[in-house]
Amino acid sequence: MSASQIKVVSKARVILADGSFPSTATNVVEKGCYHRISHLSSSTGTRMTFGLFIPSSYGNNNTPVLFWLSGLTCDDTNFPTKAGSKAFEAAENQGIAIVMPDTSPRNDESIPDVDSYDMGIGAGFYVNATEAPYNKHYHMYDYIAKELPTLIENEFNIGKNGLKSISGHSMGGHGALTIAIKEGNSSWTSVSALAPICNPTLSAWGKKAFHAYLGSHDAGRPHDATCLLLNEKEPLFDNILVDQGTADEFLQELKPEAIVEAAKKSGQAIELNLREGFDHSYHFVAAFIASHVDFHGERLARKKISLENTVGKSITCKAMVARAPKEPLTVETITVDPPKAYEVRVKVIANALCHTDIYTLDGHDPEGLFPCILGHEAGCIVESIGEGVTSVKPGDHVIPCYTPQCHDCMFCKSPKTNLCPKIRATQGQGLMPDGTVRF
Repeated sequence: MSASQIKVVSKARVILADGSFPSTATNVVEKGCYHRISHLSSSTGTRMTFGLFIPSSYGNNNTPVLFWLSGLTCDDTNFPTKAGSKAFEAAENQGIAIVMPDTSPRNDESIPDVDSYDMGIGAGFYVNATEAPYNKHYHMYDYIAKELPTLIENEFNIGKNGLKSISGHSMGGHGALTIAIKEGNSSWTSVSALAPICNPTLSAWGKKAFHAYLGSHDAGRPHDATCLLLNEKEPLFDNILVDQGTADEFLQELKPEAIVEAAKKSGQAIELNLREGFDHSYHFVAAFIASHVDFHGERLARKKISLENTVGKSITCKAMVARAPKEPLTVETITVDPPKAYEVRVKVIANALCHTDIYTLDGHDPEGLFPCILGHEAGCIVESIGEGVTSVKPGDHVIPCYTPQCHDCMFCKSPKTNLCPKIRATQGQGLMPDGTVRF
């Protein structure tokens, strides 16, 4: 995204802080300020506006962030207007930013709407619509889970290396829970919700939205937090915080007991706090938002320390190890040394075995050495870099190649192959170019 597509619409000081910080966007964001920022969205095909609170601790270092998702009828301004004072104070104390996106595309004549508070504009339900007329613009899942975090990382140096958490209220609580569960703990550090729609496929709100956006309410099961937790085999997070008012007039739509029961299957801890006498309004949100900000701030701080503590040090992690040809892979704990000059250490998020891996595992590769770790085709995040590396930086998302490229030999310059032979002599022996290993 080019910087010209991003514009700070408004700015208000909410915390006493000195100094401003230039981003790569068109405008400067200021410490201690709440901003409204507009940009052209590739997910919705429209301009979108989100709120951004910047703590006074903001600077060159990666700042952790909490994404807040609002409920039905809301836009990006409801939360900061009605609960912002308490949320921003708590976020300032925790040293975290808060991102407050809209609940749907709007402000474009091409965006379909209906005369109903629980459908259309203000009610995107955090799914990617597949049914006309909504399928052109209503792609709120991709916007929240992918596009907006990437924009925040790249333009403002916020939330990199998975230093982001997510929370929300009502429909936004549904969005927070489903996005966090679907994307997992490699993408989100923690998740919480206030009065969330926990089992929308059995809720009138959910059935209506899923039928209109996805074709049927059963098609909404992949966006139902209760259904998702029933499919999990182990806990995703150390805890999920949920607050629910006992006088909530929409309690029959929210079904908090359903998600608590579903979580038992995987052993996922859920802290459900029933708040006596509170209803569904933003008075309820304002009363307990500080505890949710603190919940996330503490976990983000622990993760940030953990990330900072790994740079330049050996780390332990789990790997699927092939001990011999045609033998099952075994899960083992290995030690990975820090990168040396011109090397990069990455955290593997997802990978698979290609035909070359299977060729080796079946014992057909004359250079196949055992034990080995297969799966070079992977989606990774750069954890740390060695001296002299300039092409990537920590936090970058990368896909490694089968072998590095020197960019000078005839093979690297050929459009037909990328199998650079420069380090083949050591690579075939399972060694780095300096003749050593890293794990």
